[in-house]
Amino acid sequence: MARIAGIDLPRDKRVEIGLTYIYGIGLTTSKKILAATNVNPDTRVKELSDGDVAALRAELENYQVEGDLRRWEAMNIKRLVDIGTYRGRRHRMGLPVRGQRTRTNARTRRGRRQTVAGKKKAPGK
Repeated sequence: MARIAGIDLPRDKRVEIGLTYIYGIGLTTSKKILAATNVNPDTRVKELSDGDVAALRAELENYQVEGDLRRWEAMNIKRLVDIGTYRGRRHRMGLPVRGQRTRTNARTRRGRRQTVAGKKKAPGK
């Protein structure tokens, strides 16, 4: 099993797809890394030699991935919250940050809300 950047890559996937399990690496970056290390993207993770794994680890030193990237993103959000920008306030309130509507279709950020029934009027005198 190949363990790269603290992540166990899935054994039966192609290396090109397996690298995307690392936070901060998508398919395009994965292709660039494989081209730089001369590793065939069609090989399976379980078929990688120790030299290939070492080359991939060495190439990943040039990228900001996993914990460092998560920490960097969290610090950026914290900075926005601390200085009180509009985006920071939206982050603090747990609402969509990039201008999406919230009257409907904001379930991912707002969560599932309980519906409140209409209040019955007291009988008139």
